[in-house]
Amino acid sequence: MTKTGDIQKMHTTLEGSHAIYHLPIDNDLVAMNGLVGQKILLKFNGEITCSNCGRTIRKSYSQGFCYPCCQDLARCDLCIMKPETCHHHLGTCREPQWGLDNCFAPHIIYLANSSGIKVGITRKSNIPSRWIDQGAVAALPILEVDTRLKSGKIEEALKAFVNDKTNWRKMLKNEVDKVDLVATKNQLLPEVSNMMADLDAIALSNEVVKIHYPVVEYPSKVTSLNLDKTPEISGVLQGIKGQYLLLDTGVFNIRKFSSYNITLTY
Repeated sequence: MTKTGDIQKMHTTLEGSHAIYHLPIDNDLVAMNGLVGQKILLKFNGEITCSNCGRTIRKSYSQGFCYPCCQDLARCDLCIMKPETCHHHLGTCREPQWGLDNCFAPHIIYLANSSGIKVGITRKSNIPSRWIDQGAVAALPILEVDTRLKSGKIEEALKAFVNDKTNWRKMLKNEVDKVDLVATKNQLLPEVSNMMADLDAIALSNEVVKIHYPVVEYPSKVTSLNLDKTPEISGVLQGIKGQYLLLDTGVFNIRKFSSYNITLTY
């Protein structure tokens, strides 16, 4: 079977503790879990379409946008990567209404274990997809606030005590440290107790979310596959973790190639 169209990052859900993946190809959603163990072919058809304005482009920016949209859209601004720098309250947001809809909504500060313990933030509505996208095997929401800026300030404070990055190579090889998320939470919250009071942060329960991925074999060595260099990529799909397809020929980052027009054969 073949499907042709522009791809975007995989849609993710959690059924029990199992990550479920669907790959958007234009208006279709391809169920990817069922393809694990099969040989697949990804062929880049030479076209990239901006996911915002629909222009045909030669190079994508910020995972699927043309350069003008990358410069104009609030979702491509630096404050998306550094939420503590949110500047909507200064009247300088690129898209004020988008900012109101997305940044002035409940946000969660969480601990997760992808390659080791890390702190992160996400909109409450983006749970558990955010954790699956990062390849976390366990996650624990620790605080809730009402804006992205507040969550960024708390995350920035907690970064003094715990990492905020994932070692993506360790994550893909399933070299994950054993950590106690609840114990770490209990150690961290006293460090930001004054900030919690000032920002009206709500402490959350100790309910750890476990996540299992559809993987039959993890790679012992991580080799990245790139459609710009190799327009046809094929191999046996040995698993899916984060936004990566784990092939026996290398790993393919779906998110990196958002808006590429491809033909998937399986």
